[in-house]
Amino acid sequence: MTRPDESKDKASFELSDEELKKIVAEADTGGRKPTGFTAQLLLMVALAWSLFQLWIASPLPFSLGVFVFNDTESRAIHLAFAIFLAFAAYPALKRSPRDYVPVQDWVLAAVAAFCAAYLFLFYKELAERPGTPTDMDLAAAVVGMLLLLEAARRALGLPMVILAAVFLVYIFFGPYMPDVIAHRGASLAKGMSHMWLTTEGVFGVAVGVSTSFIFLFVLFGALLETAGAGAYFIKSAIALLGHMRGGPAKAAVVASASTGLISGSSIANVVTTGTFTIPLMKSVGYRADKAAAVEVASSVNGQIMPPVMGAAAFLMVEYVGITYVQVMKHAILPALISYIALYYIVHLEALKMNLQGLPRRESLPWQRAMISTTLTVSGLVILSAIIYWGFGWLKTVFGESTFIVIGLLMLGAYVALVRYAANFPELHMEKPDEKMEYLPEIGPTLKAGLHFLLPVAALIWNLMVEQLSPALSAFWATLFLMFILVTQRPLFALFRRTGDVGAAAKQGFSDLFSGLVTGARNMIGIAIATATAGIIVGTVTLTGIGLAMTELVEVLSGGNLMIMLILVAIICLVLGMGLPTTANYIVVSTLMAPVIVELGAQTGLLVPLIAVHMFVFYFGLMADVTPPVGLASYAAAGIAKSEPMLTGLTAFSYSARTAILPFMFIFNTQLLLIGIDNTFQLILTIITATLASMMFAAATQGYFITKSRLHESALLLLVTFTLFRPGFWMDMMYPPYDEIPPTELTRLVEEAPRNGNLRVWVEGMNLEGQDISKGVLLPLGNKAEKASERLGAMGLTVMTLGDQVQVGAVRFGSQAEKLGLEQGYSITAIEIPSGERPAKEWMFIPAFILLGLVYAMQKPRQRRAEAERAAT
Repeated sequence: MTRPDESKDKASFELSDEELKKIVAEADTGGRKPTGFTAQLLLMVALAWSLFQLWIASPLPFSLGVFVFNDTESRAIHLAFAIFLAFAAYPALKRSPRDYVPVQDWVLAAVAAFCAAYLFLFYKELAERPGTPTDMDLAAAVVGMLLLLEAARRALGLPMVILAAVFLVYIFFGPYMPDVIAHRGASLAKGMSHMWLTTEGVFGVAVGVSTSFIFLFVLFGALLETAGAGAYFIKSAIALLGHMRGGPAKAAVVASASTGLISGSSIANVVTTGTFTIPLMKSVGYRADKAAAVEVASSVNGQIMPPVMGAAAFLMVEYVGITYVQVMKHAILPALISYIALYYIVHLEALKMNLQGLPRRESLPWQRAMISTTLTVSGLVILSAIIYWGFGWLKTVFGESTFIVIGLLMLGAYVALVRYAANFPELHMEKPDEKMEYLPEIGPTLKAGLHFLLPVAALIWNLMVEQLSPALSAFWATLFLMFILVTQRPLFALFRRTGDVGAAAKQGFSDLFSGLVTGARNMIGIAIATATAGIIVGTVTLTGIGLAMTELVEVLSGGNLMIMLILVAIICLVLGMGLPTTANYIVVSTLMAPVIVELGAQTGLLVPLIAVHMFVFYFGLMADVTPPVGLASYAAAGIAKSEPMLTGLTAFSYSARTAILPFMFIFNTQLLLIGIDNTFQLILTIITATLASMMFAAATQGYFITKSRLHESALLLLVTFTLFRPGFWMDMMYPPYDEIPPTELTRLVEEAPRNGNLRVWVEGMNLEGQDISKGVLLPLGNKAEKASERLGAMGLTVMTLGDQVQVGAVRFGSQAEKLGLEQGYSITAIEIPSGERPAKEWMFIPAFILLGLVYAMQKPRQRRAEAERAAT
């Protein structure tokens, strides 16, 4: 029997469309909506920021020799724009006015912008007195730091501010800390000049990446959304997948993955796709909290999907020391199998509840349905493959002229696709309260927006074929997208003969203006987050707390590798609570990645640095769905009219498949496409990893082809483990490595394949006077004629003295330094894969046999269940 006030309780969880927009605005772009001159001024400032970022990314400053800014000056101007807009766009308190900017906020905005731009305004003067700040310098640093924390409180919430404040206190009160983390402390002059007047703290690598890369990709996403690509992705996913069992939920997963390609915000992703997909999921029978949880899990997973990865991809380039294309290559398989597992979870939920999809107006043969599903789920990978292998040969044929040839081809393709799309109705998103009786037709829906794929294709071309920098790649792709925004409406008006081309062109320029402003507004929180996270980075470089964290985890774990990894995962979860993706990654990678590198090296866990950074990134990101913090869950619950805490818990259970991936790829780096020697091994890795993630989903959901018994779920977990990490069982039977003397180093380096790795063990005394004995995985990169050239490329010089090999020099900022190598270390041993050990992939055979056994046990029960359903 239901309670009389139950409907009232449910209504209290419902959020209106206006309230949902307010959540996104207050989290991503600022909650204020002033009118009149104030509104115009803020729009102009946001527009100026976007134009400034496009200017410094373009080749024009260097070609014309005007308005050339170095990295430090660019970072200062970037943060000045961000902090000015933060005070103007984000109200101080809940009761603060939303329709105008109070005088005190104007004052704070102006002072904060001055302090942020201090490095730019007085660049020459500061260069003449390094390390000796004046009273004016210190005043700007102290006031700027306080105002940055206040801007972070407004834009990001208290968790980020509290974390930054704790680290600032640690700088100045080091001698009073517990012995395990105590340090000498720093004076006000030393601490604040380090944080504000150098590029070691607030204006460090994180803000540098925000200035160089992140802004352009966020702007690219905003322009793509303004052009209508978001609606196109969502409608296409619904049209292709909505007819299946639980089809709207499967479409929500794919739509969120597509939106995640261009979005840096899980909250915006939830609201953009969720207002459409959550009501559809409920209409076919999904419980409200499950419908909301599917949207939350898939939207948050958008942050692990290349190319943007919540802006963390660009930070990884700097922190790990590899190219952007390599980061995307390593990240793509875990992201895809995580989405496939979520797709499978919603399929299992549909099977449990015997849910059906939405009807089509036209029938679709199963072969076409299968092809459509594959193309939808793997669209980005397929598009990248077509561009790289289908058109990459043009680079060889046309050489220096390729850029012009591709530009002309893109222009021709754009006009042709718009003319083709003009034959089909324009796409419009239905309102959330409108019931969808039939799915959109596949053909017209897909054909109505094919031109939206061209800017993405241009981005992929620049990155993969032209091999331009991420910033320059995004710049050219963004210019193309700006051209599309201005011209698509006039071209549609011309081809459809529907109205005044001039009016359409005017609307196109209005769309461009709106996209440029939205891109800048979307960047406010990210820029403030990277600057605030710079406080944590600066604290680590100033105090050496990273070593203290390593010692703390080592003591707590007792030297046990698995306990150490679990502790790191838990700490990342705690550190990540309430932090946006970008700041989240900076914090966990700065504090916890060195812990895994150092402690792992002592226990024989030698993995590429990218695997370590992906590990901490995944667990930091899991905090986004971990109750009680999680605005994405709150927004989705508001759309679904479900209880927010229950939604968060359900979303967390769906995200468990993402949580096991880091443990798997830290032990089996083939999941990151590292150490794969041939095409067969690549295909086998992809198939088995995908199957493993699906079996984990089946085990945790308690349903395979029918409801699982406890022992069947246990067997499915065993299958999952074996498919993810087959080497674990093989290591028990055969030693994985043979040890050879260090004098063989030169030969092994010269013979190693391109992008190969070499396991070496080193001993010595570090700069802190501690005796070190650990393993290091040397990334060897491209082949070279001499070993010295190949080692030199990673910043390492070695000397052979008789039967001993020593580290002669380590280049500052190089990969060798990031791996913890120091001058004077001795290389004591080298390990190479054992030649007598069978391939670990043989362990897949018993895993498949075990999976077949579970299938055989469940099949009779499935038949009985189907017969009972048919009878009733």
